[in-house]
Amino acid sequence: MTILENRSVAVPSTAPTAVSGVFAARWRALPVLLAAMFMAMFDYFVVNVAASSLQTDLHAGEAGLELVVGGYGFAYASGLITGGRLGDLFGHRRMFVVGMLAFAVASLLCGLAWNEWALVGFRVLQGATAALMVPQVLALINTMFPITERPRAMAAFGATIGLGAVSGQVLGGALLDLDLFGWGWRTIFFINLPIGIVAALMAARWLPRHAHTHRPRLDPVGALGISAALALVLVPVTLGRPEGWPLWTWISMAAALPVLLLTLRYENRLRVRGGEPVLDITLVSDRKFLAGMVISGGYLAFFAGFMLCLTLLLQNGLGMSPLAAGLTFAPLGLSFATSSFFARKVAERIGNRVIVLGATVSLTGMLLTLGVLAWYGSAIGPLALIPGMMLVGVGNGLSIPSTIGAVLSSGIPAHQAGMAAGVLTTGQQFGNAVGATVLGTVFFGAVAGGNEIGNFVHGMEVSGYTALGIIAVVLVAAFALPRSNAVR
Repeated sequence: MTILENRSVAVPSTAPTAVSGVFAARWRALPVLLAAMFMAMFDYFVVNVAASSLQTDLHAGEAGLELVVGGYGFAYASGLITGGRLGDLFGHRRMFVVGMLAFAVASLLCGLAWNEWALVGFRVLQGATAALMVPQVLALINTMFPITERPRAMAAFGATIGLGAVSGQVLGGALLDLDLFGWGWRTIFFINLPIGIVAALMAARWLPRHAHTHRPRLDPVGALGISAALALVLVPVTLGRPEGWPLWTWISMAAALPVLLLTLRYENRLRVRGGEPVLDITLVSDRKFLAGMVISGGYLAFFAGFMLCLTLLLQNGLGMSPLAAGLTFAPLGLSFATSSFFARKVAERIGNRVIVLGATVSLTGMLLTLGVLAWYGSAIGPLALIPGMMLVGVGNGLSIPSTIGAVLSSGIPAHQAGMAAGVLTTGQQFGNAVGATVLGTVFFGAVAGGNEIGNFVHGMEVSGYTALGIIAVVLVAAFALPRSNAVR
C-alpha cells in the first residue's frame, strides 16, 4: 500500500478529475484538504485547555483526563495506515468525505458525553474517524499537484500540524470563555459539526475523483497486531500510577514486545509471499528511516506533553482562566507560523540540517523554561514563561514541517514512499498519545495531589526534564539524516 504514490487515472464523473496527475483547481481545493488536518490536530490539543473544566464538570480523575487526550491520539495513530489503505480501495475523495462526516458525528457525541468514561469512549471514536480522513489528505496532495509544486503543498501540510495544535489552545480558550449557550466545554466539540458538514460538501464538489488501477488488499492481521502492541504499552502507562501499578500493568507492558515481534514476523512472511503488509520490514530496517521515526514520534511526544503540562500549570497552578491560558500560547503559535514559513528557505541553504537547527532551538527553549521555573519558583508568572515557549515554537516550526520530506528525499525507494509517509505520520500521532500520557503521568506524580502553586511548579520542572530528554534524543537522531542540498 502506498499513501502518496499516484496510481490513478482519470475517469468520467460529475466531480472534477485530475489530468496526468495535475488537478486544475488544486490550490482552491488545498484549504479544504488542510481543514481536515487542522481539525484533527485542533481536537487533539483543545482538550488541554479544557482539562480544568472537565475535572470540575465531569469529576474526571487523572487517568480519565489522560485517556481523554491519549485515547484520541492512540486511535488516531493506530488507524492511519489502515485509513490510507481504505482510501486506496474505495477512493480517496470518497473516504475523505465519509471520514469528515464521521468525525463531525463523533465530535457531537463527545459534546453529549455524560461522564468521563463516556467521553473517553467517544474520543477514541473521534480519533478513529480522524484516521479515516487524514491519510486521504496526503494521497490527494500527491495526486492533485505536479512534482514541482508538491513541496509547497507538503510544507503547508506540515505547518498546519503545528497551527492546529496551537490553535487548540488559543481558540479553545476563547470558546470556553465565551460559554456559548451555556454549553461550557461541550462547545469545543459541538463546533466541529457545522464545520465538518460544510467541509464535506465542499470536498464532494471540489476534490477530484479517481479510479485506481491498483486495488490493494487489506491486512487486518498486521493492522490489529500493531495496534494491539501499542495499546499494551499505552493503557498500563496511563492507568498504572493512579492504580498503584498493579500486576496486570506489568504483564501488559511485558506482552507488548512479543506481540510486536510476532506481528513483524507475520508482516515479513506476507511480503515474501507477495502480499501487501501494512508495514514492510525492509523499510524499518533502514537507518535513515529509523532516524525519521524517532524524530517524527519524538518531536510530537515532546510537544504534546509540554503543551498539556504547561496548560495544567497555568490553569490549575496559576489559576488562569481558559481564555487567559490559551492566549498565553499565542506567541508560541506566532513563532511557529513564522518559522515554518521560512523553513523551506532555510532548508535550501543547509539541507536536512534544518531539523538539527530546529531541535537545537527547541532544546534551548526547554532549558530556558526550566531556568525560569527554578529562578522564580512559586512566584512564577506567565510572562516569564513566554520566551522559552517562543523558542520551542520556532524550533518546532523549523523541524516538524520538514521531517517527512527530509526522510523521503534521503533514498527511500519510490515504491515505498507512500508507506513511509504513512508510517512516519503514524509515528507522529502515536508520539502525541505517548507524550501526553507519559509526561502527564510524570506531572501528576510530581504534583502528588498538592494544590499549592509550588506543587505545580515542581510538577512542571520534573516533566520538563523528561521533555528535555526526549528532545535531546530527537537532536541526536537528526544528525543521522544525510545532509542534502534541499529538503523536498
